[in-house]
Amino acid sequence: MHAMKLSAAILALLLPLGGCKLVPTDKPDAEQAEAQTDEARMAAYADENWSDKVLPVIAENTVNYETLQQALAAGVDSAGAEYGLRPDGEANPWNFVVEGEGTVTEAKLDSRAARMQVDMTGDGEPDVTLQIGPIIRGTALRDAMPFITFTDFRDQIEFAKLARAMNEKAHAGLDIPEGDVVGKTVAFTGVFTLRSLDEEPEIVPTVIEVSP
Repeated sequence: MHAMKLSAAILALLLPLGGCKLVPTDKPDAEQAEAQTDEARMAAYADENWSDKVLPVIAENTVNYETLQQALAAGVDSAGAEYGLRPDGEANPWNFVVEGEGTVTEAKLDSRAARMQVDMTGDGEPDVTLQIGPIIRGTALRDAMPFITFTDFRDQIEFAKLARAMNEKAHAGLDIPEGDVVGKTVAFTGVFTLRSLDEEPEIVPTVIEVSP
């Protein structure tokens, strides 16, 4: 009789466990990634690839501004074939990594879309615009990277957010000047998209240095 009572007591304790569900506290990496927002995942992608992949591509493909201008005299496609970068497909515009030095003719540094216009030829007229950000237009930095392929991403929305994340990463690494910089000399390295010779380059800089 004692043994039967003991067995019944044990059974009573075990029965509630049948309705319990064990919930793991840690999600697998894939599920954690899925739970992140697009913005967070693309920001992480930019961070992970910036030093090992993005900066080396920039270093290996940088061309001097004057040299590029001479090449562009023969046409955008001709210059692109020699110095440019673009995603697969002839319909895609060329992107160029350029370095140069010029005089700041106009600056708007107190804006979320901060920028500087720069005279590169000494005639007093602006030739390029440096997009300081943090709001930066365009996808040049993303599209210049040969290791980035659209089909590796979920859709156009995610791909667009990657471009924004890379622009924000570039902005975060800039030594942004303060005060009045008009008339000062600025040296820069950056990336821009060029569709035609009529366009003024809007450069996404990865380096800017303003002389005191």
